[in-house]
Amino acid sequence: MAISKAEVVKVAHLARLAIPEDRLEGYTHTISDILDLVAQMNAVNTDDVLPLLNPLDATQLLRADEVTETNLRELYQSVAPRVEDGLYLVPKVIE
Repeated sequence: MAISKAEVVKVAHLARLAIPEDRLEGYTHTISDILDLVAQMNAVNTDDVLPLLNPLDATQLLRADEVTETNLRELYQSVAPRVEDGLYLVPKVIE
């Protein structure tokens, strides 16, 4: 898929990018090459291909979902300067 210099300039303007005139030809060619590669990748038939979960064909070891720490909320709030309804009260910083 070829892209024109005018399209590159338009996209650069929308993205607020400054492209020097002497490099415009190179950018146009590079972007066209990228779009050609994307078109080739889209043309590949992947109907019978399963998603790859791990390139090493390994399984994910999961630990049991168990609580390993005790709830220390009451202890922490007992030493807090101001607490109300289980919430820490802090000074207002925006006026």
